[in-house]
Amino acid sequence: MKQNKLRILFAVLALALAALACEFNASTANISDAYMARDNQGAGRTTVFAQDEVFYCIVQLANAPDDTLVKVVWYAVNAQDTEPNLLIDQVETTGGDGIIPFNLTNNGLWPIGTYKAEIYLNGTLDRTLNFEVQ
Repeated sequence: MKQNKLRILFAVLALALAALACEFNASTANISDAYMARDNQGAGRTTVFAQDEVFYCIVQLANAPDDTLVKVVWYAVNAQDTEPNLLIDQVETTGGDGIIPFNLTNNGLWPIGTYKAEIYLNGTLDRTLNFEVQ
């Protein structure tokens, strides 16, 4: 009788653990590299831009399923004639393994100063890239 109760207890425990394992979804997606560049192919890594350039943020995903969410939030941290930490724009997309290029353009000249691009992976801030306009 005692052995039957023990077997039932182990069976229930095994079923509970299996159910928990099915609901657990741990993504191994990660950003293997991220940097600012002069073009959308990632050429010309830089942290300094001219006032008339397009800002390119290159994000390299690894171990990422095709529905991995990547977001870049652009700020003017301390730029001429702007309020500190001014939110300029934010863009998000989904992708899988490989390079995801982001860019930010301006109809005029960028104010001289410091900027940053915050990169989020599946809703969590992963890293911040600081750059400047001279």
